[in-house]
Amino acid sequence: MKQPFSFLWQWLPRPGRLVRYFLLLLLILALIAAGGAAWVFSDLPDITPLKKSGTTLTIEVPDWQGKMHPFQVGPKNSDWAPLETIPAELKWAVIVAEDAGFYQHDGIDVQAIKEALKYDLKRKRFDRGASTITQQLAKNLFLSRDKSIVRKLRELVLALRMEEELTKGRILELYLNVVELGPLVYGVGAGARYHFNIPVQFLVPSESAFLAAMLPGPRVAYNPKTKPVKVRKRAAHLLDLLLVRKILTADEIADAIADLERLGGEPQLLVAPLAPIASDESGAEVDDAEREVDGQDADPSAAPMDGASVAAATSVDVVPAEQGAVDDVPPNVDADEGKENPERQ
Repeated sequence: MKQPFSFLWQWLPRPGRLVRYFLLLLLILALIAAGGAAWVFSDLPDITPLKKSGTTLTIEVPDWQGKMHPFQVGPKNSDWAPLETIPAELKWAVIVAEDAGFYQHDGIDVQAIKEALKYDLKRKRFDRGASTITQQLAKNLFLSRDKSIVRKLRELVLALRMEEELTKGRILELYLNVVELGPLVYGVGAGARYHFNIPVQFLVPSESAFLAAMLPGPRVAYNPKTKPVKVRKRAAHLLDLLLVRKILTADEIADAIADLERLGGEPQLLVAPLAPIASDESGAEVDDAEREVDGQDADPSAAPMDGASVAAATSVDVVPAEQGAVDDVPPNVDADEGKENPERQ
């Protein structure tokens, strides 16, 4: 008896041919993927110059009207704050606020990503990010504000490279000197001068926590001028976390929380221009420049998201005399948490 639709079978390839066609398709897809990866990652910047503490990188940062301005990241910036001059309380307040697992991960916090996905799926919108301090730094120094998948992939690769090339102390130093803390106020040195009119090394614990509390969104969500109570509340929460980490004692925390009441409102320095850049040296980013998503305030309990966003680097200036690598990490870690502060070369 003749098979029904037998005329169709003669057009189908034999089993051997079918396997060959499938393997050929896989090969084509692999070549396309390899070509795409080569295109995405072909022009990533060199991380090596950042290993030298004398390096000054010129990038561009936005003001609150969206206009871009050249900004120097390094010793040539008059507000540059070497890591050893930054109070331990400020270092730790930023870490617990932005990336609690900073000393455990290698640039990408997989657990934080899982928690962020669960949180976003539950709320059915992208409210929580999972960018580490290293990822934020990669974006701040080298990438645009674009929220594309390509930009995120480049950010991940740069973060992994940074963790390979730089010490944790160097990464933290660079990050603390590019975070946005006010209108054209970038870095904790400029932030201390703008909000308290003092050098960063003289910040007391309440002021350190107050600065760190602004990082989710100094423009709107955590603007200390318009929402001082909200910033103080978040700062008090950060101080409580410093007690858990044994960075401060209970009495020191109580004093700092009481001192928060004097902070907020009008800044001490009404105008804080960016550090001037000589004409012969001027080179001419919650995933937003602040953590407000679609105009809504950030959830203060949310996991760390991206901090200040800055445009691609335009020039690098390395001081000839090497000043030594920065290997400092925040002190006062309990013995049981020893692996939190690894000595990384």
